[in-house]
Amino acid sequence: MTIRTLADESERDAAVAILRQLWSDADPEDILEWTENDDYHLFGRFEDDELVGVAGVLVRDVLHHACHAWLYDLVVDEPRRGEGHGSALIEFVEEWAADNDCEYVALASPLEKADVHQYYEDREYERWGYVIEKPL
Repeated sequence: MTIRTLADESERDAAVAILRQLWSDADPEDILEWTENDDYHLFGRFEDDELVGVAGVLVRDVLHHACHAWLYDLVVDEPRRGEGHGSALIEFVEEWAADNDCEYVALASPLEKADVHQYYEDREYERWGYVIEKPL
């Protein structure tokens, strides 16, 4: 099994079906467009030649973090969940972030996703605050 950057459009296009399992209300073309952003790093986990999960990250210097990798997307294809692919992607992102001079990996999660919060807390992520927003 390997994890690597999904750099070209055909690879990112293959990731759209998996990303839509998280962003089900997003248009596939919009998802593909945001993966093209130069600051967005999309990583894919492969078993043989099958893409089984993805992680999308932006590196930022904001808030209380000197430099952090913001994990926007972590999605394992639904039939492949529970096989360790998500944990492998998180470990990869953490190593990649450290290699890119980040001090933290951070993410946001909806309040009602208690199982997701527990998933990250089991991996030593600390819940310390809230993301508060207002649509404009």
